[in-house]
Amino acid sequence: MREIIFYRTETGSTPVVDFLDSLSGKQAQKVLWVLRLIQELDMIPSQYLKKLVNTDDIWEVRIQVGNNIFRLLGFFVENNVFILTNGFTKKTQKTPLQEINLAQQRKRDYLNRRLNNE
Repeated sequence: MREIIFYRTETGSTPVVDFLDSLSGKQAQKVLWVLRLIQELDMIPSQYLKKLVNTDDIWEVRIQVGNNIFRLLGFFVENNVFILTNGFTKKTQKTPLQEINLAQQRKRDYLNRRLNNE
């Protein structure tokens, strides 16, 4: 079973929780359902989780509710720990570069802070 952790900024805010709070109840319920799949399934269909090419090992959680498409970005540490860094509503065909860059920046921040705390 995988563990999913929400990235926390140095000031203590949790961007993914803030994003989830902005969704309707039905939308948030579907996001949590997909996160449960990622936690529990050994083989996750690429419909729900896909590695982004040309990134620093950033993965995309894919959620669709009606006509709304949501994405959560994150990365794996160790084998079964998945850190979610940011979430957004997808409005274009390609994942916005600024969201990918944000995920990569938060990954570096997380790993640096973890290294300094050991």
